Amino acid sequence: MATTRTAHTEWEGNLLDGKGVVSFDSSGIGEQPVSWPSRAEQANGKTSPEELIAAAHSSCFSMALAHGLTGAGTPPTKLETKADVTFQPGEGITGIHLTVRGEVPGLDGQGFTSAAEDAKKNCPVSQALTGTTITLTAELA
Repeated sequence: MATTRTAHTEWEGNLLDGKGVVSFDSSGIGEQPVSWPSRAEQANGKTSPEELIAAAHSSCFSMALAHGLTGAGTPPTKLETKADVTFQPGEGITGIHLTVRGEVPGLDGQGFTSAAEDAKKNCPVSQALTGTTITLTAELA
């Protein structure tokens, strides 16, 4: 069964001086302010499209890796995934770097790295972001 998740943004003003609010409609978890300075300079308590992509990518990748490891008979005890999404004004998103640290009983570092590379390639968010370079660092705790 397919699912659709929805968010919307209300924006007021021009790009540089304007501001917006992103609402998480499907989950109802609230609203977050967004602005150009929060995207291109300092966050200052506001989010950005890149931070939202980082959140989506880190959670999707973690789910894909947990699924792959479990399917291979080595379920993880814990996975910590960080996604760094780099935005360059005038160029756009120039890259995403995933860093994952895992506790996986019965698996060596090479096996973990291989499973992480597979998750990076097959996670639906990674697949949706194929227009940018995605790199990975994986290590066992």
